Amino acid sequence: MTKIHDLRSALEFLETVPGQLLTSDTEVDPNAEVSGVYRHVGAGGTVARPTKEGPAMLFNNVKGFPDARVTIGMLASRKRVGMLLGTDPEFLGKYMGEKLKETIPPVMIPEGKHIDCQEVVHYATDPDFDLRTLVPAPTNTPEDAGPYITMGLCMGTDPENGTSDVTIHRLCIESRDELGMWITPGSRHLGAFFDKYCAQGKDMPISISIGLDPAVYMCAGFEAPTTPLGYNELQIAGALRGEAVELANCLTISEKCIANAEYVLEGYLCHDKTVREDINSNTGKAMPEFPGYTGDAKPALPVIKVTAVTHRKNPIMQSCIGPSHEHVSMAGIPTEASIISMVDRAIPGRLLNVHAAPCGGGKFVAIMQFKKSSKNDEGRQRNAALLAFSAFSELKHVFLVDEDVDIFDMSDVMWAMTTRFQADVDMISIPGCHCHVLDPSNDHALDPSIRVHGIACKAIFDCTVPFDQKENFVRSRFMEIDKDKWAKELAF
Repeated sequence: MTKIHDLRSALEFLETVPGQLLTSDTEVDPNAEVSGVYRHVGAGGTVARPTKEGPAMLFNNVKGFPDARVTIGMLASRKRVGMLLGTDPEFLGKYMGEKLKETIPPVMIPEGKHIDCQEVVHYATDPDFDLRTLVPAPTNTPEDAGPYITMGLCMGTDPENGTSDVTIHRLCIESRDELGMWITPGSRHLGAFFDKYCAQGKDMPISISIGLDPAVYMCAGFEAPTTPLGYNELQIAGALRGEAVELANCLTISEKCIANAEYVLEGYLCHDKTVREDINSNTGKAMPEFPGYTGDAKPALPVIKVTAVTHRKNPIMQSCIGPSHEHVSMAGIPTEASIISMVDRAIPGRLLNVHAAPCGGGKFVAIMQFKKSSKNDEGRQRNAALLAFSAFSELKHVFLVDEDVDIFDMSDVMWAMTTRFQADVDMISIPGCHCHVLDPSNDHALDPSIRVHGIACKAIFDCTVPFDQKENFVRSRFMEIDKDKWAKELAF
């Protein structure tokens, strides 16, 4: 079996698994066509239908970029994520939660060892330097503000104590050497670091690593309180692989980057400069975001002044569609791990599993499978739901179900809601909570009681059977068959 340690080894592994990688030699335009094609092949998530779960794609013939390739959808399937991490896809949340206890910190690449990401170097001082011709970042739709780097792992350092952190942000290429960076208010650790630099009147060194080991991307979705400010999520990736993530020093700034990345952009997040996000398109639109809607272009994004681009020979740009299942995997599975970890500490042994469902983009909706073993467990399921909101503040809806419900089958979850739920007694609303600014319903225009955009009414849907009524809600019991006898038919 291929040992996965970077993007290329992950692609090599997928080539050995039937139906998990589709390679195309047809010329593709990075301007909207990459995402347009992948919508039909395997995007899934909250992408407008028709879409489906399918293989990852590798485009070998990218218009305008003869030496580069583009891959998309690496993590757009829970089954594929399980394969890439070597574990059961249904229990990825539990698996990653366990790895929080076995972390391995990142290390600097040994002196003299080849640094993959710096095989080719382009300095911004070169008159021919232009991000638009160096980086084959796709646009998702024809109305996007511009090419977006959607799988860029941003690394920065706290100017006060030297701790480093990584997060993923939407990054729009605005000019030959500038990116616009959107930092979700109050929810990203690099934003807290940047605030400190701004208070000091200084620009913040920042590196953007693109095209990475799937384990690195999967760990980047953890948030506080599971990973508090200053907690470097790369140590979780080390635990997932059983060895430390290797870092390298950047060439033009005082910051580190992922040594085996396909691309690295180096630069400074400017404390005194902003850019209108759609300065090149004037569409008023940014790009499709995880709830399934295209976000409005921001009037004043912080600017990253790029000082260099380094990359591997014949590099592979990695991208994702904002509302695709890829976001569900990267955001949702760490959410599951965070909820499981918190609930298990407070109510051990009752929570069987959690699914951050695709309909919520991995952030807004959680299905929690709770087992009541005695009458004394009644009500604890609702306590568990309240803990889930504490574990992940952007969560909007929690569905509580019993152990006989398949939490990965929304039809089964809706069946439980239909036959085990009464809205007047089993729905618990919690108004006035901050959720996420990308939910368009969290706005004064829809409800005058909402004072600030982003405020939501969180809700618990308790679709569990009261413990003393269990015998009245037993599902039809079908014959258990000999699966060996019927193996041929079952495999059809």
